[in-house]
Amino acid sequence: MMRVATAQDAEACHAIYAPAVLESAITFETELPGVDSMRQRIQARLQHYPWLVWEEHGTVLAYAYAGRFRERAAYDWIAETSIYVDASARRRGIARRLYATVLHVMALQGINQAVGVITLPGDVSVALHEAMGFHAAGVWKHAGYKLERWWDVGVWQKSLLPMAQWPAPVLPFAPLVGSEALNALLHG
Repeated sequence: MMRVATAQDAEACHAIYAPAVLESAITFETELPGVDSMRQRIQARLQHYPWLVWEEHGTVLAYAYAGRFRERAAYDWIAETSIYVDASARRRGIARRLYATVLHVMALQGINQAVGVITLPGDVSVALHEAMGFHAAGVWKHAGYKLERWWDVGVWQKSLLPMAQWPAPVLPFAPLVGSEALNALLHG
C-alpha cells in the first residue's frame, strides 16, 4: 500500500536510510541522522513536497520524496527526487511504482521538471531513472568525498509537464493531502 508519510514513519525511514549512509556513497551524508532528525525532515518536507511510503502488513519497505532543487525562486518548477528501498523489498517493482507516483504528484502540483542526482557508477539507480523516462543531463566530476575516495555525480532529468510561457505557481503539497486527486494517484 502506498500512502503519504507521517511523523510516525521516522523510525522505519531511518532504518531504511541507515545502510545508505553508513555503508555506501549512495548519499553523501556521512553521519547517520537520528530518528528525531528524520521525523523533522518528513514534517518539513511535507509542507511543500511529497514524501510517500510503501507499506506492507504494517511495515514500511520503501520511501520516496521530492525536495527543493535550489533556493532561488526561478527554480520553483524543478525538484530533486530521492528513493530508498529496504534490502528485503528490492527487485519487486516497488521502486518503480512508488517513484512513478511521486512524479505524478509533482506534476499535479505544477512542478514540470524532476532531477535525480546519482553517485556514479550507480548502475541500479541509473537503470531505474532511465526506465522512468529520465535522461542523462550531466556529470559533476569528483563532487563528493566519502569512504576514502572521490565520487562523480550524475544528473538525470525528466520533463513532467510542458513548459508554459507563464507558469502558474507551484501548489504546496500539504493542501493536496486528502484530496480526491491525490487519493486517486495513491490508490488508482
